[in-house]
Amino acid sequence: MSELLVDAVRRGAGPRELLACPVPESYRAVHLRRADEELFRGLPRDAKDVRESLHVGEVPMPELAPDEVLVAVMAAAVNYNTVWSALYEPVSTFRFLEQFARRGGWAARHDRDQQVVGSDASGVVVRVGSAVRHWKPGDRVVVNPPYIDDQDPDAQRDGMLTDSMLAWGFETNFGAFGDFAVVRATQLVPKPPHLSWEEAACNTLCLGTAYRMLIGERGARIKAGDVVLIWGAAGGLGSYAVQLARQAGAIAVGVVGSDSKADLLTDLGCHAVVNRNAVGLGDDDSDPGTAWKALGSAVRRAVGEDPHVVFEHVGRATFETSVNVVRRGGTVVTCGSSSGYRHSYDNRYLWMRLKRIIGSHGANIHEAWEANRLLRLGMVVPALSTVYPLEQAGEATRSVQLNRHEGKVGLLVLADGEDQGVEDRDLRERTGEDRLRLFRRHAASNPAHPHGSSGRVRGAVPATSAAAVPAPVTAAAPGPDR
Repeated sequence: MSELLVDAVRRGAGPRELLACPVPESYRAVHLRRADEELFRGLPRDAKDVRESLHVGEVPMPELAPDEVLVAVMAAAVNYNTVWSALYEPVSTFRFLEQFARRGGWAARHDRDQQVVGSDASGVVVRVGSAVRHWKPGDRVVVNPPYIDDQDPDAQRDGMLTDSMLAWGFETNFGAFGDFAVVRATQLVPKPPHLSWEEAACNTLCLGTAYRMLIGERGARIKAGDVVLIWGAAGGLGSYAVQLARQAGAIAVGVVGSDSKADLLTDLGCHAVVNRNAVGLGDDDSDPGTAWKALGSAVRRAVGEDPHVVFEHVGRATFETSVNVVRRGGTVVTCGSSSGYRHSYDNRYLWMRLKRIIGSHGANIHEAWEANRLLRLGMVVPALSTVYPLEQAGEATRSVQLNRHEGKVGLLVLADGEDQGVEDRDLRERTGEDRLRLFRRHAASNPAHPHGSSGRVRGAVPATSAAAVPAPVTAAAPGPDR
């Protein structure tokens, strides 16, 4: 029976036909099993392989709550939170589901022996709950991952401040890596009409997070001329941070670990790129007590002054360097700790030099709509580098686990090929096919990349476009240490 609904979605059926097709009792999904919780216990880090814990198969269809929407997922994208889930670290993902279920009511559905993971998706609404007012079957949408209780009083000022906020597909069930997904109506934003399904699916988590960190009212609030140092600038978060910094008139300085990633950032419009290996920050044994001075000198040589803002998400391996290298009165804004949660730094560099640390997490729905608006205007482009079929979700997640990717890694779910779902060809042409395919083109031309995309578009990125990139800042002589 599921074929009827899937076929109707693929044909672009209208609301009446979608509602006439029955919702299946089960659906195909990438999921984790409670029985595998101890799979990696005691193993060294390099022996833990997410391909062993991610399974593709049928899972039961949940009942829809009044404030929820059932989305037929056309495409999805991998985030690092799926790596954490698949490793059952730092705590088992099933502990999150148990905690959520203790709230009772509709939350109890989430505590199952399997969890459908994934926090980025694009698709078509096929059912809405009785309390949903602003969405209807047939709407093309993307999903904002924060799962917020809109009846919590704090949600009226900032949904990210609610005690009950969860990350969809990480701390909840029924996530993005399945033919269907269950989301709250307050998670939805319109799909940008000039993007394909896979291009639309890869943005929301990382772009929204970067928007809140750099642009939003509770972030660093960068302005024209600010120097913004961006760790992991060729990755999912970092590549959106580079684009937002440029659109805000700031000076983007990216930190990467290879020449190929440096080339990508140059094409993306980063003012300056620093290879972390060249400044002694190439491995976990680096001494941040001295390496930050080399990084600071490299930044000053490239752009003439110290960073106003450091965009931080690496964690333990970089945090002390970030605190030290940002200028007097500057800001470190952090949203994660992929290299470790326990940070240490010399607090004198913080308090005596009047620096700030801002914790940031996800994006509330207003910030998600504003970030999505930049996509719809063609001012920001998807960071999609590679696309896998859903059946190879383990391989896709493994590439993220090993940091073998650039930008974002996508999954085709119900879309049966790339480049489907584009509605506005004129806007796509104005945005520029080369810009939209920049990350895929670099992945296809990189022999070290584990799984390049089709790479159909070749040639250099245009010097001018809908979001023109100004010339790099002229390097100046190094200034004194802070």
